[in-house]
Amino acid sequence: MHVHITPRHLPLTDGIDTYVKNKLSHLDHFEGRIVGAHVVLWHDHSAPPKKQYRVKVHLALPGPDLFAEAGEDDLYAAIDKVEEKLNGELRKRKTKLVDRRRHVEARRKERVRRFGR
Repeated sequence: MHVHITPRHLPLTDGIDTYVKNKLSHLDHFEGRIVGAHVVLWHDHSAPPKKQYRVKVHLALPGPDLFAEAGEDDLYAAIDKVEEKLNGELRKRKTKLVDRRRHVEARRKERVRRFGR
């Protein structure tokens, strides 16, 4: 997965870069076909203290892309929160896919049982 990180009003250190890439690599567990991610990190001095650090992520996937955004008083906490949101979205997406496949398979089996084909 290609990860592009854009910092706004804060320096991009090696530690932050590694932390973001490590967190996003965990998302492959739910969806192995992630094409890329664009991450925007920014420090908003005019925001309330509990939301000064904001993280916005755009995940490029086959089909509809996923977006998540979070704000916290600590940059690492905001990154963690965005990862949790993306995990939830990917889990929901995978569950929908699996349920849809199961439903189609169940209908096919029912037709075979009824009509013998």
